[in-house]
Amino acid sequence: MNRRIERVIAQPEAPGMVGDGFRVYNYIPGDSIPQQRISPFLMLDFAAEIDFAPSGHQRGVGVHPHKGFETVTIAYKGSVAHNDSAGNSGVVNPGDVQWMTAGSGILHKEYHEEAYSKKGGPFEMVQLWVNLPKKDKLTAPHYQALTKDQMGRVSLADGEVDVIAGEFDGVKGPAETYTPVELYNARIRKGGRLSMTLPAEYNTAILVVNGSVVVNGRDAAAHSFVFFANEEGDIAITAAEDAVLLVLSGEPIDEPIAAYGPFVMNTHEELVESFREMNAGKFGVLE
Repeated sequence: MNRRIERVIAQPEAPGMVGDGFRVYNYIPGDSIPQQRISPFLMLDFAAEIDFAPSGHQRGVGVHPHKGFETVTIAYKGSVAHNDSAGNSGVVNPGDVQWMTAGSGILHKEYHEEAYSKKGGPFEMVQLWVNLPKKDKLTAPHYQALTKDQMGRVSLADGEVDVIAGEFDGVKGPAETYTPVELYNARIRKGGRLSMTLPAEYNTAILVVNGSVVVNGRDAAAHSFVFFANEEGDIAITAAEDAVLLVLSGEPIDEPIAAYGPFVMNTHEELVESFREMNAGKFGVLE
């Protein structure tokens, strides 16, 4: 039995800009999928492939805070650099993933890596926000810099699956998560097949990053978002052309969500306190 598809969401009509370096299509949250329904995932921005011209200016987004959740940056093409108010810095290259736990609060900024910026070229990324349960929202901020060669890898007859978090076909991903999360990058050649079974209670979706596929008998074009019902069943995928898929599935966090901009807490009072802390300099300083 195949798991029922609740809806297939086409690429949003118009992208938005985050700073001057990230042209993104937003899939979560939205009218079609409210945050609680896709918990533990809070936001998904897809920077679909675009060519940036060479520039001496490193495009990006300036200093901004986060608190109460995690940001996951998945690089497909192009390179992003970052640094934060705790003195951390790094570069996320194609195939890499940066898993940042904002926890009790941090300031950071993200921008095109210098060499990439000077050269220009194709740029393609996903940023996913993952909620933290109440008991972990004030954990100390930290990063997991997950490089391409650290990913769990499963070879298929017609492709491969990179396991970022969770486990696929007995292979575990390197990311450590606060609640159960399955996160995979799958590459399937035209005509190839992929099947998987994920827990019925997990909220599950697939972003078609590139190519087009047939999922449980339904067509899913490039840049569409396939959202599954919470029920038992297999997920069977056939690639109509060479395809790249991001599979996300996680155990819901059954707690209230109070979100405003870069802060995600459980109550309005906690949000107010978060702004007080930031304004008091408790997140540190970053120029």
